[in-house]
Amino acid sequence: MPYILLIAATIFWGGNYVAGKLLVHSINPIFLTELRWSLTAILLFFLYHKRIKSNFLLIKENIKIITILSVLGQVLFPVTLYIGLQYTSSLNAAIYMAATPAIIILINASVFKEKINTEKIIGIILSTIGVLFIITKGEFNLIKAFHNMNHGDLWAIGSALSWACYCVLLRFKSKKLDAQAFVTTSAVISAVIILPILYLTHGFPSYENFGDLSKTLNFNLIAGVTYLVIFPSWLAFVFWNKGTNELGSSRSGIFTHLIPFFGGVLAIIFLNTEIHNYQLISAVLISIGVFICSKEKKLKIKKTHLSKI
Repeated sequence: MPYILLIAATIFWGGNYVAGKLLVHSINPIFLTELRWSLTAILLFFLYHKRIKSNFLLIKENIKIITILSVLGQVLFPVTLYIGLQYTSSLNAAIYMAATPAIIILINASVFKEKINTEKIIGIILSTIGVLFIITKGEFNLIKAFHNMNHGDLWAIGSALSWACYCVLLRFKSKKLDAQAFVTTSAVISAVIILPILYLTHGFPSYENFGDLSKTLNFNLIAGVTYLVIFPSWLAFVFWNKGTNELGSSRSGIFTHLIPFFGGVLAIIFLNTEIHNYQLISAVLISIGVFICSKEKKLKIKKTHLSKI
């Protein structure tokens, strides 16, 4: 059962790339993020208000780190992703996301001075080459490559970086804080934070800001936003927390690699995304790099377990 829950969660998060790609062509990315988290906050508060009340003191004690995590995971990550999806493909964005585990290791080593061995260095180098390969579209002429660079890719890389920082800083959140209370609080904070950003960049919602309302409010938009609220923003977190509680963080962590995989697969199926050779090469390099980093961690866990026996 926990395996099914974890796989379902990664499918829901992978679908975020497809839904985001479809929606950003009819609605402003920042407004989309505000809409997503405002509706999610209302839904989750209705469902988990009792948990918020029982965890109030813990929320108060952790409010600073919860706010920082909200900015990184619920504000910067989706905003930069949705802006990037206006100009680049869902497949590209998913491939960048695949490099996140290697980025996390690099951040931990540079900021928190965690030891990094040769295997991890090799993995990070391969993942970096993979990212550069897709940015330059396999063009070895750097001048030509950077001249033809798609700035949507840079936004997508920004989303991967913000998510990596989110994952790294989760260590500072109290483990005693209820998962549903944490997600609900994060949704509320995110919805509040995005409001002034939306006002400063686009003013109050109006005809000029978001186009013809009759064209914007259609079935596809309503269905897309509903998907974002129910699946990636609510059920994915619930399923992930339940699966992690049963299997543990070490065993469930490997399932994060399925997010970009499903994101890419769903993009190919639903968006008819064309696959290029440079994308395949990039995906292979990043996958090998992440595998090397993950393999070392798994071996270390196994050795520690054997030593206890």
